[in-house]
Amino acid sequence: MKLKSDNLLTDKVIEVTSLLTSIVNNYAPACFSSSFGAEDMVLIDMIFKSAPEIKVFTLDTGRLPQETYELIQKITEYYHQPIYIYFPESGNVESYTKTYGPNGFYQSVELRKKCCHIRKVLPLKRALLGKKSWITGMRREQSITRKDLSLSEWDSEHKLKKFNPLITWTRDDVWDYIKKYNVPYNILHDRGYESIGCAPCTRAITVGEDIRAGRWWWEDADTKECGLHKN
Repeated sequence: MKLKSDNLLTDKVIEVTSLLTSIVNNYAPACFSSSFGAEDMVLIDMIFKSAPEIKVFTLDTGRLPQETYELIQKITEYYHQPIYIYFPESGNVESYTKTYGPNGFYQSVELRKKCCHIRKVLPLKRALLGKKSWITGMRREQSITRKDLSLSEWDSEHKLKKFNPLITWTRDDVWDYIKKYNVPYNILHDRGYESIGCAPCTRAITVGEDIRAGRWWWEDADTKECGLHKN
């Protein structure tokens, strides 16, 4: 059984690395948007090993957990590759906090999405300028809002090609890869965090809860996206 599982993982790895090579050859310049969750670490490992031409970047909202910053430092030292960091415009953050307070996002879905727009969506637009494609670590299994994901799609919002190489991967696939290839990962996963975002908007989940239950846990499941991913 273990041999069969290893073979299936190897096949999936070959498929993803082949896709990454194709992206480099046909959709360059390309970039990978990472929040350093387990899925993203799988792709970072593959990119730095097989397709280093793909630029890896992250959106530093200013509210990330300390454990995420520690992982970013570890990644740069482990792979000897840069992580490009994009920050929100200070004026936008100052205006939001002046009007709604530092934690205004708890008050309503509208204010939470407004905060995400300032801290994530606008910086993403800068990160994608001049690119022909971008890559994400999203999987269909993650949530109801992602069940219809395609392997590739046209991102009409940013006018470029978008790829989701791990759409069919299971949680076990992800962790089998991390263990097999000794990939660094966020230690918050060991504390019950399945999906990791900003510190005030992320919590650990309990047994039986949905994978994304720890993100914006005070909202309904069908609203749990930040605005980064639109068709």
